[in-house]
Amino acid sequence: MNAKTPAVIALSLLTLAACTPNTPPTAPVPAAPMPVAQVSGLEEREPDACRAKDYTSALSKPGSVIPTLGVTRDYRVVEYRGIEPQEYDPLRIVFRLDQAGNIYNIDCG
Repeated sequence: MNAKTPAVIALSLLTLAACTPNTPPTAPVPAAPMPVAQVSGLEEREPDACRAKDYTSALSKPGSVIPTLGVTRDYRVVEYRGIEPQEYDPLRIVFRLDQAGNIYNIDCG
């Protein structure tokens, strides 16, 4: 073994160390969110709290009959492909119109 051998080995090891990829540490996986409790409306909804079934006779009729139905609570009319706000009110009646302007669905929201 000559005197240059340890230097050559050390240089080779440094060269190999420089070639290895520097991988970043992996980020910890976040825990799943905890379910929300004690918040009204998120755990369960009353079926037909707005009494939408009282207006099923208006299904398939033109949307223009809605003001004549005598609805006494808040309601919303959603036109065909219309934009609907996302706030939920379980007591509001929602009339949904089809492409022809006829009522095709009545629900709460």
